[in-house]
Amino acid sequence: MAGFVSRRARVEGLMAPSAVVLGSSVVGEGSFIDDNVVLGYPVRSKLRKLAGSGSSGSSLWEEMDALSEGSVIGRGCILRRGAVVYERVQLGDRVETGHHVVIREETVIGDGTIVGTATVVDGRVRVGRGVRIETGVYIPPGTVIGDEVFIGPRAVFTNDKYPPSRRLVGVVVEDGAVIGANAVILPGVRIGRRAVVAAGSVVTRDVPPGTVVAGVPARPIMSRDEYEERKRLWEQG
Repeated sequence: MAGFVSRRARVEGLMAPSAVVLGSSVVGEGSFIDDNVVLGYPVRSKLRKLAGSGSSGSSLWEEMDALSEGSVIGRGCILRRGAVVYERVQLGDRVETGHHVVIREETVIGDGTIVGTATVVDGRVRVGRGVRIETGVYIPPGTVIGDEVFIGPRAVFTNDKYPPSRRLVGVVVEDGAVIGANAVILPGVRIGRRAVVAAGSVVTRDVPPGTVVAGVPARPIMSRDEYEERKRLWEQG
């Protein structure tokens, strides 16, 4: 893939040769944009408009650039090979992505958050500071994730109770919560502050703060304090 940098963009970080920066994107000081990363990718409606207009004689990147509103990448970020960040996305300082991450439009991600390889953040999502999202997580529109949350590999958040419907309701995850690998969180559920969802659980109702739930459907099994004590003993071997 040949690289491209919009004349409207402001890039203060380091860019690999095949990176693409569209629209009025901003890349903060000390950030690294790897090969085959695209910033400011246009939304679906604009791509349809482009496809229907026929060729103007410009390169495809130039045509997409003209449509893009750009994205904002903070300082000290690392976006690894294959990541695609849509227009109207804002990443804070020191945000990192794994490979082949997709972050769609109108998403805001806070400082120091890590988004793991092959994760899809499917637009209009809010993610707080210091969040760790592991490999292959799916986060749909309307999801709100607080600060210092851990989300294990292949966890799935949902927003449609009777798919496909016209009413979408996002999940809310409060500060300090832990979501285990392969957990599924159903639409409209609130995961309370410092709550824990065990691996493989299906969460169908709100989880109170400081509570550990497990199973299908998930039920309370202990408190967060008990969980931390078990973790301490485990770490001691």
